[in-house]
Amino acid sequence: MLPKGLLKEYSQILSLILRGFDIAAIVVAGLLAYFYKFGDFNLSQEYSSALLMGAIFTLIVFPFFQLYESARAKGFWTYIRHLIRAISTVLILLACLAFLTKTGEYFSRVWFALWAGFSLSLILLFRCGILLLLRLMRAHGWNERRVIIIGAGELGVKLVETIQQALWTGFHVVTIFDDDKQPQSAICGIPVLQTPDNMSAYLLAHKEDIDEVWLAFPLRAEARVKEILHEMRHETITTRFILDIVGLDLLNHSIAEFAGFPVLNIRHTPMIGVNRLVKAIEDRVLSSFILLLISPLFLMIAIAVKMSSRGPIFYRQKRVSWNGREFEMLKFRTMPVDTEKKSGPVWAKAGENRATRVGAFLRKTSLDELPQFLNVLRGDMSIVGPRPERLVFVEQFKDQIPRYMQKHLVKAGITGWAQINGWRGNTSLEKRIEYDLYYIENWSLFFDLKIIFLTFVQGLIHKNAY
Repeated sequence: MLPKGLLKEYSQILSLILRGFDIAAIVVAGLLAYFYKFGDFNLSQEYSSALLMGAIFTLIVFPFFQLYESARAKGFWTYIRHLIRAISTVLILLACLAFLTKTGEYFSRVWFALWAGFSLSLILLFRCGILLLLRLMRAHGWNERRVIIIGAGELGVKLVETIQQALWTGFHVVTIFDDDKQPQSAICGIPVLQTPDNMSAYLLAHKEDIDEVWLAFPLRAEARVKEILHEMRHETITTRFILDIVGLDLLNHSIAEFAGFPVLNIRHTPMIGVNRLVKAIEDRVLSSFILLLISPLFLMIAIAVKMSSRGPIFYRQKRVSWNGREFEMLKFRTMPVDTEKKSGPVWAKAGENRATRVGAFLRKTSLDELPQFLNVLRGDMSIVGPRPERLVFVEQFKDQIPRYMQKHLVKAGITGWAQINGWRGNTSLEKRIEYDLYYIENWSLFFDLKIIFLTFVQGLIHKNAY
């Protein structure tokens, strides 16, 4: 894994251009469709509102389909299919909105069909044009930065592979140097040569062919890095030291400056500053809305639980959440009172008969989890996040499963990326942690909304819920 920021400065610019054009294309397509149908651009309030909602839906929906990632990573035709699905989703949402607000009669069906066709055409043409332009620029060497890499170890190999998968950045590795007296002949088709005795003299002789020098040494090679930098002290060529973080235990890492010193943040929570505020608003607003929506069902379940066996409606259990703090998680009670006094804390598993008849149904449908929206309102949990576990199991798993404790860098959640991908119940803990950490590394408001949407689409019933 390479440092964030090496290519990010270029990918962010391209991503912003694409996002801006996608929104503009939706609006322009609507205007063109209106002109084609009605012969002018004097849009009524209804049509103007439709274009505004189209732009908003585009901003929300398109990231769900990975449309701002490199097309090279997924293939051109897969990229096109994702684009068609994204536009179709936006149009379906607009149609649903018109139906729910009873405003469909104000719009021309011909205009709506033309809007869809023009939107798809404009975005496809622009995206294909961007890909063609990037290839043309690379073919002619325009805006190309020619790079030599010193260091052919694991870091150097990963660096070359990354650059070759992101040629749109304009970097082109021309040569790789290594201190080994008999280096391998090539890496990814790029020749590997023995490092010159005098790097400054080599750069002077090839100053027209080299724009940058990248040092790819392990952290322990501090003396060698200083030696090369001393040799190059009279050169003005751009020089970068690529941090060797391939073998480090990283999560949500970044490069920062602290008191004037460059700092590598090895792991930290994404829930700081504005992100924490956004997450808090998201949790409070959505949980309030959901509790209001399910209140009749909530009351019916509460009555059923009370009638199924003696005892309280809610089952309260200590769980571990953000920063390892314990909280009292709520569930609808699914077992007779004091069931675990005999067995002690155990994992639920298939075939067990500890639950009441009502409780077994609630577990199978995951309806026993609904009171956790109250935990969200109290600030103990989030709607989306890694599932919380009891302290006894946390103590057991933290030494058995690598990086287990890093799931506590965010609040525990009712649903999560691991759960919607099938890793719930009595499944692989290693895979569950892998997906939980992916969520933390890639957290965004849109990612949360995607997980919530997929949770409802896939339904609450799951084969591993018992």
